Amino acid sequence: MKLPRAVQNLIEKFEKLPGIGPKSAQRLVFYLLHNPDHEIEDFSKKLLELKKNTVLCDLCHNVSESNPCEVCGDETRESNVLCIVEHPLDVLALERSNSFKGRYHVLHGSIAPLNNIGPDQLFLHDVAKRLGKVEELIIATNLTMEGEATALYITEYLNQNSQVDSEKMIITRIGHGLPTGADIEYADGITLARALEGRRKI
Repeated sequence: MKLPRAVQNLIEKFEKLPGIGPKSAQRLVFYLLHNPDHEIEDFSKKLLELKKNTVLCDLCHNVSESNPCEVCGDETRESNVLCIVEHPLDVLALERSNSFKGRYHVLHGSIAPLNNIGPDQLFLHDVAKRLGKVEELIIATNLTMEGEATALYITEYLNQNSQVDSEKMIITRIGHGLPTGADIEYADGITLARALEGRRKI
């Protein structure tokens, strides 16, 4: 027995989402199939609005409704501390910890050669332009192999960049409080606060 083409097409789309396998994709599609028409129309409307009503901040590359984003536009934030994270969800997690008052730079990923993701596929090389008044750069990439490789690359890149004054700025790495292999976005506020407090110089 073959599934209707419309059902199969949507299953294939859901399978492309991270963390969604064939079985999960099928359950999602049949769940939607049994929803009222107005719910499906509202769902499709929200999907379209996702791209239309969001922008990437030109400064930090975080996802926002405005450009610059809320953090970059806040003059009360500490402009001498910059925190590099992998994903916009990491910014949300750190903001929930209520322990960081500086600014962010979002890479939108990490260096992963096996997935053909190198430095040029990330918002990485423009970070040097933002370091004029920065006294501390916190590298808060995830404590995974990819996150560690990204942190090492950033450190070496900045040390070799003539725009960066290494005597006026220290580079620290988020550390204690996060277990190896953990993603920042899933950590609770207390854990993240301890990780920020326990950062170390690289």
